[in-house]
This record gives sequence, C-alpha cells and structure tokens, in this order.
Amino acid sequence: METVALDARQEDRRETALAQALFVTFLWSTSFVLIKIGLHDLAIAPLSFAGLRYTIAALLLLPFAVRGIRRARPDRRAWTRVLTLGLLFYAATQGAQYVALDTLPSAAVSLVLTATPVAVFAWSALRRVEGGGPLQAAGIFVVLVGAALYFLPLSLPAGAGLALVVAVLGMLANAASALLGRHIARDAVERLGGIVPMTALSMLLGGLVMLASGIATSGAPKLDSAGWTIVLWLAVVNTAFAFTLWNHTLRTLTAIESNVMNNTMLIQIALLAWIFLGESLNGRQLLGIALAVGGIGIVQLGPLLINGSRAWREARGGR
Repeated sequence: METVALDARQEDRRETALAQALFVTFLWSTSFVLIKIGLHDLAIAPLSFAGLRYTIAALLLLPFAVRGIRRARPDRRAWTRVLTLGLLFYAATQGAQYVALDTLPSAAVSLVLTATPVAVFAWSALRRVEGGGPLQAAGIFVVLVGAALYFLPLSLPAGAGLALVVAVLGMLANAASALLGRHIARDAVERLGGIVPMTALSMLLGGLVMLASGIATSGAPKLDSAGWTIVLWLAVVNTAFAFTLWNHTLRTLTAIESNVMNNTMLIQIALLAWIFLGESLNGRQLLGIALAVGGIGIVQLGPLLINGSRAWREARGGR
C-alpha cells in the first residue's frame, strides 16, 4: 500500500510539472510577438535586447537567491556547473535565437528549434542517461514531421546562410543545456540553495555576456518608453518568473519530456498569430499541427500507457 501511495504522489507531481511547463511555454509563445516588435519596429540590437532582458531578470531574482546561496555555500564544482549552464542556456541559446530572428523569418528559426528533442534523444541514448524508448523516438519523429509540414517550404532572404548556422548552433546549445540543466536541478537545493539561486546565477552570467557583446558591437542601447515596457515585461514575467518555474519542472520531468513540451510553442504561436494577427492556416499547416500534437502526446503519455499495461499484466499474474 505504501508503494502504491508513493507511486500516486509521484504521478501527481509529474502531472503538476507538465501543467506548469505548459504554462511557461504559453508565456514564451507570447514573448515571440514582443521580440519581433522590439527587433523590427523598435530597431533594438539583438544581443543588447536579449542582454537587457536577462540581466534585469537575474537582478530581480538575486535578492531572493542570496539566502539560499549563503546556506548551501556552493563548492567549486557547483559554481562551475551553474556558470556553464549560464553560458549554454542564456548566452549561447538565447543569444543565437535573437541574432537568428533578426535575419531569418520566424518559421525558419522555429523549425530549427524543433530538432532539439532529436539532439537530446541522441545524446541521452549515447550516454545511456534517461534515454527514451522506441515509443518516445517515434513520438519525436512525428513531432518533426508535423513541424516540417507546418513550416515548409521556407522562403529565406538572401545571405541568410550565416544566420541559419547561428540558429543550428543555438539549437545544439539548447539541447546541451537541457541535459545539464536537469542534472543541476536535481541537487540544486543541496548544492546551490534552491532553484532560484540556480536560475539567478546562470541567468546573470548569460545576460551580462550578451549585454556586453551587444554594447561592443552595436553601442549602448537607446530605448523609448515602448521599448522599456517590452523589455521590462519580458524580464519580469516571461523571464524571472517563467524561467524559475521552468527550472523547477526540470526536477521532475526528463530532458526529452521537457524539450518536447517546449515544442508545444509551435501550436501556441500558430493560434496566437491566428487570433491576434489574423494569420490564417491552410490544410497542410493544420495537418502539421495535428501531427505535432499527436507526437507530443506519444512522448508524454506513451510511458504511462506502457507502465499501466505492465502493472495490469502483473496484477493478473503475468497473463
């Protein structure tokens, strides 16, 4: 009975983590519109834009992180890992996305990012760390087919090759940070004093690197009231709050599950564009969305169905 109760609690935690992760992806989907406005309508330099967003968010989180850091007293290994996460997940991944979006259409960048679960799955399988089973591999494949149907064919502007390379590098950094982030999140309470210190420290380093790079290449950012409104909203709501909640879910979800859940942004962005921007969807795009939803469902629910079927057979004596 104790085992059954424990399994039920674990499943409740997993369902809660999935709901929280979905909410975060909704916030990040709304970020897409704001980023496009900042880059194109307000002409904010990509790295300066990203650097301001993440540096401000980290500074907001830092006062809440100090107590945990003092209590945990991180050792050198903990500092190294969390700072590496800052370079990978913020400076490399987020910086690359902003730079790529400044040149490429959003469909191109989104399509590249959908390959993140494939990279995570391949790396996990090679390292034999949380490697997904055949069912999860099939689900990832369906997600990618759906994304291709939705976004292809792409119409890339001239000279977009370098930006496409930057987007691919950002995707690979995103995959690496997903694996490292989950590993750090598991013992963040003991080694760093909690999820908030983990988020604040890694975000501060990544934000400062992007901001310094933006100032070095484009000069000090000059924002009007509209620009500051966008930056502050992204920093407070869609970054400080959203990334802390996302890192919290990493303590429960696997890296593959988290990345495929992240791909629900494909669906959410399409719906937001249809509702607020009046962008219609053709039959091919609707089919792509349906396949993406189905693939996500396979990855998320497949292991539960397999475990439930196994438990049912065991209850019947292996018949």
